[in-house]
Amino acid sequence: MNAIAQHAGTDTDLGSRILKVNHAGEHGAVNIYAGQIRMARLTAPHLLQELNAFRADEQRHRALFRAELERRGRARCRSYGLCGFGGYALGLITGLFGARAIAATTVAVERVVLRHLAHQLEQLSGRDPAAVAAISAILDEEREHHDTSAGHLHEDRFWSRLLSPVVSASTETVIWLGMKL
Repeated sequence: MNAIAQHAGTDTDLGSRILKVNHAGEHGAVNIYAGQIRMARLTAPHLLQELNAFRADEQRHRALFRAELERRGRARCRSYGLCGFGGYALGLITGLFGARAIAATTVAVERVVLRHLAHQLEQLSGRDPAAVAAISAILDEEREHHDTSAGHLHEDRFWSRLLSPVVSASTETVIWLGMKL
């Protein structure tokens, strides 16, 4: 087997590809919260403690996936920079519109993420125990982000209807792109 074929074989390993995309996604999430925190200082200061806690969770998730990628000798996903830039822009824009836009964004992102994580666990069960462990380690906090943010939207219809399809489609697109790169 030549070096190119060998390299291609390692890059197609499903568990490693999923971990690369998850790592990039966590980078995007860290940056969404960074942008929202910047704007929430003006538009939703009562959410700052929660947003900082969520960002800290996402930083731990990113580090967990990075450590597993390093253990496997894998580089980060090519979509890493796109996720960071796009996440920060999304955070700034939604943070500008205040608490309900921030919450609607988190709910939309986490709904997609939770669905993908469940699918990943099904795909990797019995095939890649280390990837399953890494993914399983973040599930409860991702669900908490979703549920806590959904609690802020009990009477909101506008931001959920406006942002949910756009943010969900963007999140799906970034995940799809990351799996292809």
